[in-house]
Amino acid sequence: MTRDQFELLAPGGDVESIKAAIAAGADAVYCGLDRFNARNRAANLTLDNLAGVLELAHANQCQVFLTLNVLILESEIAAVMRLLAQLVNTDIDGVIVQDLGLAYLVKRHFPSLDVHASTQLNTHNTGQIEFLKQMTASRVNLSRELNIDEIAHLAHFGHQHDVLMEVFVHGSYCIGFSGLCYISSARNGASGNRGRCSQPCREQYQTTKQGYDYPLNLKDNSAFGDLQALADAGVYSLKVEGRIKKPHYVYTVVDNWRKQIDRLCEGETLSEDTSELYTVFNRDFSNGFLQGEYGKSMYIDNPRDNAVTHFSKVYQCTSAEQVQAVKQRLYDKKTDIIQHVDAKIAAMDINADRPSASLKGAIEAPELEKLAQNPELSGQKPLSVLVSSLKMQLLVWSPMLRSIFSYLWD
Repeated sequence: MTRDQFELLAPGGDVESIKAAIAAGADAVYCGLDRFNARNRAANLTLDNLAGVLELAHANQCQVFLTLNVLILESEIAAVMRLLAQLVNTDIDGVIVQDLGLAYLVKRHFPSLDVHASTQLNTHNTGQIEFLKQMTASRVNLSRELNIDEIAHLAHFGHQHDVLMEVFVHGSYCIGFSGLCYISSARNGASGNRGRCSQPCREQYQTTKQGYDYPLNLKDNSAFGDLQALADAGVYSLKVEGRIKKPHYVYTVVDNWRKQIDRLCEGETLSEDTSELYTVFNRDFSNGFLQGEYGKSMYIDNPRDNAVTHFSKVYQCTSAEQVQAVKQRLYDKKTDIIQHVDAKIAAMDINADRPSASLKGAIEAPELEKLAQNPELSGQKPLSVLVSSLKMQLLVWSPMLRSIFSYLWD
């Protein structure tokens, strides 16, 4: 097994996190601009520093993928077309897309841009992969809810159709299915499909009969011990979630995964040591979706960092003094990590202040043809179409929904 069989894909919520990912050995980073990406709360990049990021990453054999992974409003089409017209003049390695209309525009007008299908497209069957291939997608980030057997089946199909498979291996889980969660949108108009998820699943609710205060709060995803299974399944890109996390988190997670991948490629025994992963941040870890084990074990009744609780159990603390010692040890360890990462990235210059000349000479955005209204659809009420769509999604996912939520009523 060789290293080029895998891609370690790291989050880059800001310039410093991108530097940390590169320093830790990421093969690629994904990042967004201040518009059209699913992490509005991240600092993100600007067109002015994108050129410097590309230069730094490519000098370190690291690719850069730009997230355009939201649904685009009709009023935004002209703006996103202007952006695409600028991106084709850069060395960007790919764009991550959710909106199928946007994917079509890229295919039609900017065929030189490599398209990656976002996990927000909720890809979980071969028909979707075949369609996305027709939309020129070179890879698909599969739904996070799939188990390893389903992933292997789709990866085999993808290989037959020259489509690479990408899987999230570390970071936050969502209670909603990829791209289909409307909780935040319905609650306060902050749509996850527009990059504004307010994370209502992490909030405290009325205590359930079983005594849960955070009944929708999932543990974090970690497939650290499942690398061999992912390799056997044919997964190419191992993706780390965390574009709103700090540089020390990005560095630590990527560094641990880099070493784990290298062990596999060199035929060494895989590590079971997750202490650093637990140190930088965790809500406890679960591989429930990957193992197809949907139930209570995937949940934790506290959305905050679980590190103190975890290590208090590891060290078998029985007194408040021992717990306080664990807190101090964690603080010291995290401080050491932060200082180490700061030193690692201090000399990494992206020339952020230089003019982004490669972006200023962009081609003109193409004129779009106005499509005639379909008379068969003109009389339909938008709400009825939405409700029908939601009913269909519930039919598709109902067995898994029953498993995941069963603990609320058992």
